[in-house]
Amino acid sequence: MRATLDSSGLGVRRAVAFVTPALVLIGVFLVFPALWTLYIGITNYQLTGPAAAHPQVVGLDNVLNAVRDPLFTNSVWLTALFVLGSAVVGQNALGFALAWLLRTVRPGLRRTVEGLVLLAWILPGTVVAYLWFAVLSRDTGTLGVLLGSPQTAWLVQYPMTSLVVFNVWRGTAFSMLLYTSALAAVPPSQLETARLMGASAWQTVRDVVFPHIRGHVLTNTLLISLWTANDFTPFLLTAGGPNHESEVLPVLIYRQALESGQLGYASAMSLLLLVGNLVIALVYLRLLRRRA
Repeated sequence: MRATLDSSGLGVRRAVAFVTPALVLIGVFLVFPALWTLYIGITNYQLTGPAAAHPQVVGLDNVLNAVRDPLFTNSVWLTALFVLGSAVVGQNALGFALAWLLRTVRPGLRRTVEGLVLLAWILPGTVVAYLWFAVLSRDTGTLGVLLGSPQTAWLVQYPMTSLVVFNVWRGTAFSMLLYTSALAAVPPSQLETARLMGASAWQTVRDVVFPHIRGHVLTNTLLISLWTANDFTPFLLTAGGPNHESEVLPVLIYRQALESGQLGYASAMSLLLLVGNLVIALVYLRLLRRRA
C-alpha cells in the first residue's frame, strides 16, 4: 500500500520521527515543569517538614494571599519600573541610537563598537555582576573614585537606579543588532529625499524610518520586556535589598521558595508572573496584527 505523504513528501512516519525528539525535549523541560508548577501552586507544598511529604491542596489561597501580600505588590511595582526603565526605554533607545549612528562611521570603528557592546551581552551573568559590583561598591568602587565620592554606596542608596543602568548596559546589544538589520531595509532613496527636503534627524526617523521598522520595534520591545521581567541577575547585585527596595519578582520568588521554603506560595507567584507575561505578549501581538 502506498504510504500516505505529507506536504513535504516525507511521509507521515518520517515526519513524526523528525519532530519527536524536539517534542520530547519540549515536554520534559518545558511542559512538565510548567504543569508541575501549576500543581504545587495550589498546594501548601514546602521545602521541608510535613507539608513536603504530604502537601495539601489549598486551591486559590496562595494566589489570594500573594495579591494581598505587601511584598508581592512591592515586587510587581519594582518589576514594572525595571522593565520600563531598562528595557522599554533604555535598551530600545540606546540600541536604536547606536544602530542609527553606526550607519555612517568607518567599518573598522563600527565593528569595534559592535564588538564591545556584544561583549557585555555574551559574558556570563555572574561575571558581569561581579564587574559591576566592583564598579559600584563603596570605598574602592571605580565609579565613586572617578566621581570623587568614594563613600557613596550606590547599590544601597540607589539600588533600582543601579539595576536599571546595569541592565541597559548589559542588554542593549540585542536591540542594536535587530535595529541594525532593520535599518538596512529602509530605502536609501527615501532617506536622501528627506535630507534634500531639509528634514531634521528626528523628522527623518519619525516620518521615514519608523514606518518601515515599526514591526521590528514591537518585536524587540516584546522580547526584551519578557526577558527583563524574568531576569534573575539583579539578585547577584543587591539580593533584593536593602529592605526589599530592589526585590523584583524573580528575586522574591526565589527567596520565598528556597530561603523561606514556601514552594507552593512561590509557585503561585510564578503563576501570576506567567499571567503578566502572557498579558504583555497579547498586547504586543495585537499591535502587530493591527500593523498588518
